[in-house]
Amino acid sequence: MASISFFAGSTAINNLSGSGLGFFGGSFGQSVQLNSWQDTTFITDGNGTNNGGAGNNVKYYTDTKGFAAGVVPATGLLYIPNEKASLNIRFSNDSAVRTQNAKLRIFDRVNKNHPASGVTTRVAELLHTSSSYSIEGSGDSTWWGSASHTGSDAQGTYNASTNPSARLPAGTKTVGGSGIFVPLAKFPGPSGQYAGNGSANTGQYYQHDWYVAITASPDSIGSKTQYGLYVELEYL
Repeated sequence: MASISFFAGSTAINNLSGSGLGFFGGSFGQSVQLNSWQDTTFITDGNGTNNGGAGNNVKYYTDTKGFAAGVVPATGLLYIPNEKASLNIRFSNDSAVRTQNAKLRIFDRVNKNHPASGVTTRVAELLHTSSSYSIEGSGDSTWWGSASHTGSDAQGTYNASTNPSARLPAGTKTVGGSGIFVPLAKFPGPSGQYAGNGSANTGQYYQHDWYVAITASPDSIGSKTQYGLYVELEYL
């Protein structure tokens, strides 16, 4: 039976009702200042009230860099290991399969084509199986949702829109709905170890793992509950 599950590090994100990731200021429950990016990431419920444990935090710094766990100063996105990702997306199946056309969307928790409300989000896929920050990976070198992203994925085999959703104010740049979404690597295999091979990898696996860094900034004051993540893919 095919299934998709989500992990923050090694912790499954299913221990709270309606659980997911929450983005906060310096500690759990603390607000993120306007025009700033989150300082902490936690597993929490849909309202951000229950603390399910800290996750890896990756914070936007520039269009090509981020602050990640265990490294100072900010580092290039290509140097962030998979194990430091904000989120591990895992597809499992009873028989070995390939995956294709995998996409990540940020949406309003109602319609996958509608962007989240009141928050700017940037996302980068990490393709870096080493645990060392000194080794360059082959994932996204630029945050999706940033002004300088060209729309090409890490392998150069897929193009996504660089245009924001028509439902957003003019000039808004954010991963959201049917506007800017994030294409993910083809059939990455377990632990994402084959993702860097891109279209050259023809293997079939029982498990496929993707690793993404996610960073968020509020557009207005107040909790952002119309904010969700949607993953879709094909398998054969």
